[in-house]
Amino acid sequence: MPRPVPVDPSLAFAAAAAPAVEPSGREPLLGGGLRQKAVWVDEAVCIGCRYCAHVAGNTFVVEPDWGRSRALRQDGDSTETIQEAIDTCPVDCIHWVAYEDLPGLEQQARSQELLPLGLPSAARPKRLIPRGGSALGESP
Repeated sequence: MPRPVPVDPSLAFAAAAAPAVEPSGREPLLGGGLRQKAVWVDEAVCIGCRYCAHVAGNTFVVEPDWGRSRALRQDGDSTETIQEAIDTCPVDCIHWVAYEDLPGLEQQARSQELLPLGLPSAARPKRLIPRGGSALGESP
């Protein structure tokens, strides 16, 4: 029986990388047969109604901390199902955009200040209408 040859673990990092994948011509950026656009949710406009996540649950998810919808996967549902989800949005915050625009939109989204839905904003003006009967036209 031959003796096992000791293997240096550092050789794993010196091994050649996997060969580069050649483009097939069907990639979205190359104008292939796949979907030409990406779906994008403008979270600053989203009201957290969850309609899109109910219609296209493999594409959209409602983010638990902020309560707003987010596109989780671009290939989760068919184009028709995603379009139906876009059509159900009451505030029109879901858009088809070019794949090339996604990094810029994500950078823009990271710079926005969002508050969790349902919580009052610290900058919200105080109530100016007096409480009580006088505001309703009744005498105090």
